[in-house]
Amino acid sequence: MKIEPLARLERHAKRLGEIAAVLGKYGLADLFGGFEYPWLNNRLRSEDGQKLTDLTTAARVRLAMTELGTTFIKLGQMLSTRPDLVGSEMATELAELQSNVPAESGEIARAIILADLGQPVEELFAEFEETPLAAASIAQVYAARLHTGERVVVKVRRGGIEGKSTTDLEIVQAMAELLEKHSPSLRPYQPVAIVRQFRKALLREMDFTYEKRNIEEFRRHFEEEPNVRIPAVFEELCSHQIITMERLEGITGTDIEALRASGESLEEFAKRGANMYLEMVFRDGFYHADPHPGNLMLLPGCVVGVIDCGQVGRIDDELRDEVEALLLAIVENDSSQVTEQVLRLGAVPPDFNRERLRADLDDFMADYVGHPLSDINVGSALTSLIEIIRRYHITLPPPLAVLLKTIIVLEGTSRRFSPEVSLAELIQPFCQRMILRRLSPTRLVRRARRTYRDWDRFLSVLPRDLADLMARFRDGTLTVHLDHRHLDPIVNRLVLGVLTAAIFLGSSELWSREAKPLLWGVSIFGALGYMLSLFLGWRLLRAIRKSGNIV
Repeated sequence: MKIEPLARLERHAKRLGEIAAVLGKYGLADLFGGFEYPWLNNRLRSEDGQKLTDLTTAARVRLAMTELGTTFIKLGQMLSTRPDLVGSEMATELAELQSNVPAESGEIARAIILADLGQPVEELFAEFEETPLAAASIAQVYAARLHTGERVVVKVRRGGIEGKSTTDLEIVQAMAELLEKHSPSLRPYQPVAIVRQFRKALLREMDFTYEKRNIEEFRRHFEEEPNVRIPAVFEELCSHQIITMERLEGITGTDIEALRASGESLEEFAKRGANMYLEMVFRDGFYHADPHPGNLMLLPGCVVGVIDCGQVGRIDDELRDEVEALLLAIVENDSSQVTEQVLRLGAVPPDFNRERLRADLDDFMADYVGHPLSDINVGSALTSLIEIIRRYHITLPPPLAVLLKTIIVLEGTSRRFSPEVSLAELIQPFCQRMILRRLSPTRLVRRARRTYRDWDRFLSVLPRDLADLMARFRDGTLTVHLDHRHLDPIVNRLVLGVLTAAIFLGSSELWSREAKPLLWGVSIFGALGYMLSLFLGWRLLRAIRKSGNIV
């Protein structure tokens, strides 16, 4: 039996009340922001003491999600990858969401290790530090040493997190279903599909068997790369709640002072890290989707270490071909082709204006034509492109949105390590490889096979479909459904205009004939009709002005 959204919300009324209280707390700040009541404004503060009336809407959304806990933090982090939906300002703010929370007792981690691995910590590890190295909303990371002497880190999922996340996911899904059903303005953004994608991503991130597979796949892809290091995983010490991996000894990317004092070339380190990500995207189609400085390490010999492989992205051959075609069109300054690729990649609304989009893309590309590659900021360019796409309400597929966000963050991380590094220059060799790969005999043969299969499928079903169509035509059961988009407002205005004119003419007739009853020699019904026709005419004119269809 299908559970209705309202029934789900009612079942979790207590948690829903907590969510409503937090949202009300941060949403009410705007109501009092313009009031000169210091005693009230001083009480509108977040948990860490920030004055809410001084914060932007995006900042308050971030604070509210932080206060609501794991599920909403992860939801905000996922939405930060969708600037085409929420806008660049909101996406940038949500990207600051941190999952750092107070550490829970080490006894809980010990109990989970015993339950999952079947042995106590003392038998599995020679040393196990009780204080975690890091405490996030989903897991905590502990330093340990095996009996064989290897230094490792043990990532253990927090206790009881699965039940609370399941409740929050049901609430978020029910709210998305209600919004999609009752909010026409949000329906084009497909909130149910977004929540479905989020649910899948969160459940995967909470199951550490997926992260273990990600690490193993990355290691296979870069096993011949001496400048890249992916930690090894100890299979026998892993479960769906635990992952034990090699501890990389180096300097984390967030410690800029230590990086500068290391004596290594940060420019070379930044280039190697960026090239590693570009290889993941354009060579493997499988990449680390969170190139934050905290997930990269500088190892001895200027080797790039990668940690925290829970968030990954995949692009299939078809999507990669389309992305490559978009990049090549941008490089060749072909605005027509850029427009076509944007339309092929995204879901286009019915009232879309192709020529206006092309003009905006011409202006966008003119800002980068003739400039040296070293002066082009790829992250800024992609952000501008996403803003144009959002302005026309074009919805990008989730894998593409994640990829674009990853490249934007990669640009910022590379320049954080070394401002001299240009991602545009590093991408250029990959563009040349794209052209060669697109012209390779193997790819041409693969495309020919795909085209043959498509035509074969089409020709095999065409006779049957035509026969069915003709049979319906003979039987008189053939129906044609016409969808008149945006016709209702036009009809409504036409009817209102006719009605206004009729009332005005009728009132004129009553006035001229001095139809009774009279007041000071004026027909009362004629005067009332004049007033009503003027009111309706004013409403019609205002509606036309709001639609922007008046000269």
